[in-house]
Order: sequence, then structure tokens, then C-alpha cells
Amino acid sequence: MPLTTRLLAAGAASLTLAGAMIVAAPPATAATSPAGVPRSAVVFSTGNARLLDAALSPAGTSSTAPASRPGAWDRTSDAERRRVDAVATPTLRWYSCYSWGECATARVPLDYDNPHGKQVGLALLRVKARDQKHRIGSLFVNPGGPGGSGVTMALAAPYFMSDALLDRFDVVGMDPRGIGFSDQVNCFGDMGRQSPTMRELGIGFPLGAAQEKAFIKAAGQEAHACSTIGRELAGAMSTAEVARDMDVMRRAVGDSKLTYLGFSYGTALGQYYANMFPDRFRAIAVDGVINPQAWVGSTKTGSQIQDDRLRSADGAWKALSEILRRCGLAGKTKCAFSASPMRNFRVLAERLKKKPLTVDSETVTYAQFIGMVLSALYEPDAGAEVTALAAELFQLTTPGYVPTKAKLTAAANRVGRMRRQAEGRAFPYDNSFDAYAAVMCTDGRHPATGASWPKAAARADKRATYFGRAWAWASVQCAQNHWTVRDEDAYTGPFTKHTQHPVLIVGSFWDPATNYADAVRSSHLLPNSRLLSSNNWGHTAYGTSSCATGITNRYLLYRSLPAPGTTCVGDQQPFRTPLPATDDKPSQTTADAFDLGTASAAQIAAHGLPAPGATKVLPPVR
Repeated sequence: MPLTTRLLAAGAASLTLAGAMIVAAPPATAATSPAGVPRSAVVFSTGNARLLDAALSPAGTSSTAPASRPGAWDRTSDAERRRVDAVATPTLRWYSCYSWGECATARVPLDYDNPHGKQVGLALLRVKARDQKHRIGSLFVNPGGPGGSGVTMALAAPYFMSDALLDRFDVVGMDPRGIGFSDQVNCFGDMGRQSPTMRELGIGFPLGAAQEKAFIKAAGQEAHACSTIGRELAGAMSTAEVARDMDVMRRAVGDSKLTYLGFSYGTALGQYYANMFPDRFRAIAVDGVINPQAWVGSTKTGSQIQDDRLRSADGAWKALSEILRRCGLAGKTKCAFSASPMRNFRVLAERLKKKPLTVDSETVTYAQFIGMVLSALYEPDAGAEVTALAAELFQLTTPGYVPTKAKLTAAANRVGRMRRQAEGRAFPYDNSFDAYAAVMCTDGRHPATGASWPKAAARADKRATYFGRAWAWASVQCAQNHWTVRDEDAYTGPFTKHTQHPVLIVGSFWDPATNYADAVRSSHLLPNSRLLSSNNWGHTAYGTSSCATGITNRYLLYRSLPAPGTTCVGDQQPFRTPLPATDDKPSQTTADAFDLGTASAAQIAAHGLPAPGATKVLPPVR
């Protein structure tokens, strides 16, 4: 689930990965699991990277998939077979692109009930397997969103994906219909019409009656534009349509069964595919999991705002609370905000509600501060990032404090860096919000009127302090009196199909966007699935430890599952080392640093392939 589109703010930083060694979990490690979380039978810790290869070999896999009896699984329904199988397999004319990629385009039906009617264009990119002789097939990837580019993620695969996968799979990214390099949904037509609306929505979330009224009006304008000007494509962008497109592209690349790795919202796409086509995939791994039932809603829950069902805000509040608790225990030598951190965070928030802070040319409102904190929670080094920002802003808002010029410059650098993570394209037309809204609003049920959001958001903020409003206001454009275009072929369940092959579901305890509880619930929905838990910080687990990465790789390569109850431990844990000495000098800005999380396909290609043996970074998850 994207922070970019929820708060119009985003960011994903790189993380170096250590080598891997499999070790038995000591009792002390297992005991650190939160209450109600299964204790781990296995953890992975830093060690010799060569042992990871042994763990990935068939001989090194001791836990295999649950036995499937012939005929015991569900099959693709007659309705879906009629829709998808009526479409002729497209011929993909691959051509070299972006240095090491191959690109192709395909046409698929806008409406699968009319397979020979109007078509929509899809863009694909593949990075071919390095060992073609032992190639397993294609590995489709999706970074989330809705709105993330599968094309860009596939091109980035050599940076974040383990060599074992790069050797054996063609990594294929498909930009979903309406998104990225595929035919784009365009609700306003041009930036001139879009800009006034996005200026209102660009505050992140509203605070106070005047801002709430303006925000609801702007969200209504967005929904009206997508329901009129952008109606044709916006009304055909449900996750079900993308799952159908992916099934057609599976055939187009020559695979009899789909292999898929999806992150964040991409986990919804993976689960939709598993339930719509339960006999057409060999392996589906989903990391940073959305509960599809909560995403869609039901007759009973349809009047709730979406995050009252998903509880992303609860995950963010849980992560922040734990960081502040650990900060207090760590003390001032290891955490810059250790003096009454929970109380002082609340004091800082109240100060910013009353008066925004201006640091050099940077202004920080309360909503922007919460957005920066939430963005920082997406990172494995969330503890250091959140507490350093809070400590700096707390000091600058303290009455009577007179900062030095160097202190102001250092603070401005930090604020600027964290805000730059959130910047999107300004020109040409940026359709990311249109795309996000088109999928979310057509997929599920939403309350009747936008006027109900202020009270619902205030209630959410009481339940999940600071973040309830932030997540609640993300879906106001979907109110029934705002968003009127519908996709009559959207899939609303069931999400409980018994699949032919098992699904790997990966959830992180401290994920601020896709609540760990959703991963647990999703694993309960799918009877032939296995939950892998991870005690890492940030959004999604792949790349945060050799444990989570190795288990996911092993599953995708060999369909081998971890033992029930397996919990990984993230390599990066907060407040373990003393703070560096400070001399009040301005911190170095990273404005020009290469950031895989925000880089375009052209920028990735221009940066070049990583050197052989280079340290892997985090996947560019949205």
C-alpha cells in the first residue's frame, strides 16, 4: 500500500544485505515475538553467504508443500475461462531496451466480456535469466501501489533480487492497465485542470473544519473527473481485470503456470489471481500483505472507511509506539529522543498543530511531520530516522531555544531530504493518484457520502494515534456520492479457494502500511498457504534479512515452504549502537544519491548494472 498516494508522500531507501547462515533460534530470540505471534522454529542470522546457496538447493529443503490430492483443489470457474481463454495468445515482439532489458507491448480487451471489442495496451519488460540452460520460466513481479510500475521493478531486479532467482528466471514486469508505460488513465486531461485539485489534496490530510471541507471538495473533483473524462479506463481497472491480463501474459511468455512475487498492493493482485485461477500457478509469494476481504469490504462492513477494515494506521501506531518505547530504554547514548519520548512526541505534535515550524526555507506542518514520520517507518532504519527527526524538531520548537546557524542548516537538510523522498513528478501529467483511486474505488465498497469522513477520521485517530487521520482520508474520493463509475466485472470473492499449489504469505511485525494482522488473516483465508513472519522494521520483508530473502527464494525456486511458525529476524534493529559524536555541522545531503526506490527506468539504466557481487539493496516497493 503506497504512502506516496495515501499522503502524496513516499520513499524507500537502500539497505545492504549481510551474508546468511541458518541457525537454531535461541530461546531468548523466540521469546521476543509479540504476544499472539507464533514462536520461531528457525531464524537466520549474519554469517557465511555461501551457506545460503546450500539452503536454496533441493537437498537443503526439509519443509515441503502440503500434499495435494489429485482433484482436491478448486479450478478456474467457467465464467473466468470463458472470459480469458476467449482471448488469443498475443505475440510479444521483444526488443532491446534500457540497456539490459527487453520490452514488448500487447493488446488485451478493455472488457473481457467483449474479447474482440475495444482494446487496451499493456507494457512489459523482461530481464532474461542468466542461466538459460536451467531456466525455470518467468517470474512476474509487481511493486504495489496501486500505481507502481512492474516494468521499472523488473529492470531493477539485478539490484535487489538474489542471484539464484536472476539465474533461473526471466524476470517480467507488466505495468497494469492504466498505469506507467501501459495505456494510462487520465482523469483530468492536462496538468492545468489537475493542479488546483492536487494542491488541495497535496497537504497530506486535513486538520480542522476548513481544511476538511476543502479536502472533501477536492476529492469529489478527482472522483468526478475519473467518473466522466477518465470513465472508460477508470471503470475497467479493478484488480480482477489486472489478474485477467496477467493470465493472458502468462500464456504470452510461454508459461503453463504463473510464478509471481508481489509486494504491498501487489499482494492483493497475487491473492486475486490465486482465487480466480487456483489451478494456473506454480508459485505465488506475497510480501507486505493486504487482506483482500478487508480491501473489498462486505455488506456488513461496506459503510466503513477502508482503513477501518485494513487497519494500516494501527500498524503504523504500533511501530511508532515500539520505537519510542525502545528509545526510552536505550537512553541518551543510543537514542537522541530518549527523554520521555512518548510524552515529548505528543508535545511536539501539539506544537506543530498550533504553529508550523519554518527551518530556513522549509516549512513543517503537523500533517507534513506525520507524513515524514510515516515515510521513515517504511525503512529498516526507522528507529534512527524517526527519533533523530523528532529530537531535532522538538528542540527547534522549544520556547526560548536559539539555534546556531549550523543547527538550522543541519535541520533544514534533514527535513529537505525526508520531504524529497515524497516528491512525485510535476510534469508531464502525473496520473499516479488517478491510478490509485481508479483501482481502490472500483475494487471495493465505500461509505455513501464524503461528509461522513471527518467523524470517521477523528475516531480512527483515537484508535491509532497520529496515523488514523492520515490513512482514513486516503479513500474519501471513493465515497459513493463522489465516485460513480463502476467495473461490473470486479471480483469480490470468495478469497478462500483451495489452490492446487501453496501460496507463501510474508508479514512483518512492524509494517506501518500493511498491518501484520492482515498477513495472519490472509493465511487463514487461503487453506493451502503458509505464513512466514518477520521481525523486521519497514514495509515488506524481502531484503531485510537473509532469512526472509532466502526462504522466499527457496519457495519460488523449489516450491518449498518454511516450517509452520517460522519467524525471521531483521538484520537491522534500532538503538543497538551508540550515537556518533556530533559537532553541530550540517549533515550531508543525499539529494543526488541514486535511490532505487524513486528512480525511473531511464535513471536505472543510466546508472548501469550493479557490479558483480555488489551488495543487494531493498526492492523498490510502493
